[in-house]
Amino acid sequence: MTMTPMLKRYLVKFAVRLAVFFGTFFIYLTNHSNFVSIITSPVAFGIAPYHVFWACMMGVMLLHIFPIKSMSMAMLKRDEPNYVPQPNYNTEKLKAYMADKNRRALYVLLIWLGFNAIWAVLYFTGVIGLAEIIMLTTFYFLSDYICILIYCPFGYIVQNNKCCINCRIYDWGHFMMFTLLILVPNFFALTLFAMGLIVLLRWEYAVAKYPEFMWEGSNRVLQCRNCQDKTCQMKKKVTAELPGFLHPYHKYPKIRRRPENVKD
Repeated sequence: MTMTPMLKRYLVKFAVRLAVFFGTFFIYLTNHSNFVSIITSPVAFGIAPYHVFWACMMGVMLLHIFPIKSMSMAMLKRDEPNYVPQPNYNTEKLKAYMADKNRRALYVLLIWLGFNAIWAVLYFTGVIGLAEIIMLTTFYFLSDYICILIYCPFGYIVQNNKCCINCRIYDWGHFMMFTLLILVPNFFALTLFAMGLIVLLRWEYAVAKYPEFMWEGSNRVLQCRNCQDKTCQMKKKVTAELPGFLHPYHKYPKIRRRPENVKD
C-alpha cells in the first residue's frame, strides 16, 4: 500500500473520529441521565468540547464551500481550475453517465431520508430520546470516514462508484452526518445541520453547471493514472474479499459506464 500524503491525513482524521465516537459513547454509557446536558451545555457555563467540535466542523464545512488546494480531488473536481478536459470526449456518453448517476443520487437521497425518518418517528413517539439522536449523529460522524477509507454501501451498491474521486455525491457527507440534528432544539445542532445543507446545495449547483467535471471520460484528473490521493487502497483490499453484489463496479465489468479511450 502506497502511503500518500492524503491517505496519511485521512488515517489521522479517522483516528480522531474514532476517539470522538468512543469518548462520546463512554459518556453515554456511564452518565446517561446527564448525557444531553453534558453534550449540549450552554456557552454561558463555559466552553465545552461540544462547542469546540461545533467550531471545528463549521470551519471544515466553510472549507468545502471555499476550498483550498490541499483538499482531496474528490471534492476539488467540482471547480473549474482543476478541470483537465479529455480530448474529444463523447458528449452523448457524458449525458448517459450523468443521467445514470443523477438517478442513483436520487435513490441515495430517498434511502437516507427514509432511513432517518424511522429514527424521527421513534424519537417523536418517545421510544428514543435526544441522547440517542446525538449518539447516532456521532456514529454518522465516524461512518463518514469508514465510507471513505474502508467500505461505502451507498457508493458501491447504489451509486456503483469506482472510488471516492469519481463519486457523484462525495460532498453530501456533512448533510448526511448532521441530518438528525434537525431534531435537536439547540443553536449549535441546528446550525450544523443548516451548514451541511448549504454544502450539499453548493455541490449540486456545481454538478448541474459542470457535469463534465464529474466523469473520468471528460475530466482527466479523475482517471486512476492521474490520481494523487490513492485513498481507495484499503477499500480495494476489503472489497476483494466481499461478495460481488456488495461492490458491483469491480466485480462485474460489464455494468461499468466507461469510455473506450480511458484506461485504469
